[in-house]
Formats: sequence, C-alpha cells, structure tokens
Amino acid sequence: MVNESEALAAADGLAAALRSGAAERDRAPAGTVPWDALELLDASGLLSITLPADVGGLDAGPVLLAQVVARLAAADPAIAQVPQAHFLLLDVLTVWGGEDVRARLRGEVAGGGVRIGNALAERGGQHAQDLKTRLARAPADGRWRLDGAKHYCTGALSARWIGVSALDDDGRLKLVFVEREAQGVGVETDWDVIGQRATVSGTVTFEDVVVEDALALDFAHAFEVPQQLGARAQLVHAAIEAGIARGALDDARTYLMDKARPSTEAVRAGAARAVEDPHVLHRYGRAAVDVRAAEALLLDAARELEDIGLVPADAEAAARGSLAVAAAKAFASDVAVRVSSELFALCGTSSAQAKYDLDRHWRNARTHSVHDPADWKYHHLGAYELAGVLPPNHSQL
Repeated sequence: MVNESEALAAADGLAAALRSGAAERDRAPAGTVPWDALELLDASGLLSITLPADVGGLDAGPVLLAQVVARLAAADPAIAQVPQAHFLLLDVLTVWGGEDVRARLRGEVAGGGVRIGNALAERGGQHAQDLKTRLARAPADGRWRLDGAKHYCTGALSARWIGVSALDDDGRLKLVFVEREAQGVGVETDWDVIGQRATVSGTVTFEDVVVEDALALDFAHAFEVPQQLGARAQLVHAAIEAGIARGALDDARTYLMDKARPSTEAVRAGAARAVEDPHVLHRYGRAAVDVRAAEALLLDAARELEDIGLVPADAEAAARGSLAVAAAKAFASDVAVRVSSELFALCGTSSAQAKYDLDRHWRNARTHSVHDPADWKYHHLGAYELAGVLPPNHSQL
C-alpha cells in the first residue's frame, strides 16, 4: 500500500474477513490460537503503516492508526488488540533504539509478516509494573541474561519478536527484544477469561535467555523526559473500545431489522415492527449518539497526538496529548460497556440465545475496559482542569 486510502481499504477488507469468524473464535476453548485470523492480520500490510516511508512504511500518524484499529475492532476486537504492543514497540524503537536495532527490527517488519509481541506486565507484586524479571550480566561471559515470568502477553504467542521489560543489576528499567524461538523462552496458552479470548494473552517465561547488547534499551529514560509513548499506546486501546461499541451497535441494528419482534405493549401502541417501537427508537438513538461521541473523541485525541508529534516539545505538550487520549479511552470504555449491555434491552429475550453470541460484545468490553482504570483517567482530567496539575508521566497516560 502506498497511501492512507489503501490502508483504510486494507483495514476494511481485513475487518470483513474477520467479522464472519468472530463468534466462532470467541466460543473456542480457552487457549485456542486463532492462527487463520492472525495470518490474515500479518499478511494485510497494516503492521508496517506507522514505519517511516524511507524504511518501507507509510509514515502513518495517530489519526490513521486509530481509524484502522477501530475498524478492525468493530469486527473482532480480540484480533485488533493483538498488534497493540507491536505499534507501541515500533514507536519505542524509532525514538530510543540504536541505529543497528532500528534497522534490524524495523526492516523485518517492513519486509512483511513480522509482528512484535509484548511481555511487560507481571503478577504477584503490588501492581502490574512491580517487576521481578531481571536482566543481569553473566559472570562467565559478561553477556546479558534474562530471567522471569510475564503475564497478559498479548501477541507474544505468534510473534517473531517479543519486547520484554526488566530491571538490570542497578534496578533500572530496561526494554529488551528477544526472538520468540530463542532458547529459554516459553510461551503458554493459559489465557482463560470471559472476553477478548482470541488475544490468547497468556504467560511467557524467560530462563537464562541471552540478550544482545544492541537489543537492550534504557527504557527508564523514556519516562524521565516528556513522552507520548504512553498516550500513543493508550490511543490504540481507546480505538479498540470505540470499535467494540460500534460493533455492538451494528449488531443491534441488524438484529432489530431482521429478527426482533415488537413487544406486546408496542403492538398495542401501533408498532408493527420492533423498529417502530418508540422506546426502541429512543434507546437506539441514545446509544448511537454515545458511539458517535466516542468516535469523535477518539479522532480528537488522535489529531492532538498528530499535532504534538512522537517527541513532544515539553511537559505541557505531553500533558495535552495524554489527557486528550485519557478522555477518549475513559469515555469509550464506558460507552462500550453501556451499549453492549443496552443491546439486549433493545433486542429482547431471544437475542440472548447462545447461538447469536451477542454477549461477546459486553464480555469483550468489560474485559478490555479494565486494562487500566478509567477512574484514574477522569481523576487526572479533573486535576488538570481544576488545578492545572499535570498528569503523571507513565506508560498508561
């Protein structure tokens, strides 16, 4: 693809291919890997759109990325989430990677079909970033060795490379890249949750994994200066939520038009079809406004990030980007949960039959929306609006 129109056409084509199998992938036993869907994703050409044009990418900014992800998420938000960390890690490489590692990894992605997964979060500590994974120099040969266990590793199972966060000998945060097939890397299919099931975001373990010096980045420094890495990562999450909301609304419309019967009260009031019920019209109209508002906030946040650029000029600029995305993510999360529940009030009892699998929209929304708390996003928005307090400079804003 050579322009934004082709990228959007590719996203629409992939979305159409994903939509028909979304329910089947959702119903599959826990840990089932959706290889066919992932192959379609990897072959779509969309994985390289954010790369600079001079290395074979489209140099796409946040606006196009948000549009692509939202369209995919409306069809299958689990598959849309698989490359979320991929795009983040490409941003990290662009800003913080050395020349050799940038050329190597970005070149592979630009070549086609190569995806980067993540191994960033952990369990057992006070919070998901209370890291126990360690990157240490081996006394015998002085090479970096990686040891630890990670959870919620979206995309890692089928990726070529995995981006891993760890603390070095001095307790400093590092980001290292290891090959999925490297000796000592173990990837499990233990992802068993109510929603976003096809992400297969299981556990990844690292046992004495050798890491090249060039593939170990000083990640701590990225958050010691104004940055937009967190905001750009969160923008993709916001796009997933907006996509879930749109998918639920679209399925509600299809069911209302094709299958739903009017209630007895509606018939007595003169409605011949469910879509003539005044309460259905009111509820659907309100839901449609919510979805349009979520999509508008998403594009507003994307435009803000586009104006600021990947490297913000100062802390104020970084704060504007982070808060714009926080608003979009928090609101879209609320809307996705609300609309995917409202679907059943609109469509009636029969719509809850398992054969339709319409509850996947709510389960996907509920599971994805708690990735990071919306309440804290509203908190930081309020603190900035009322007292001018800049939001924290971390990876979830």
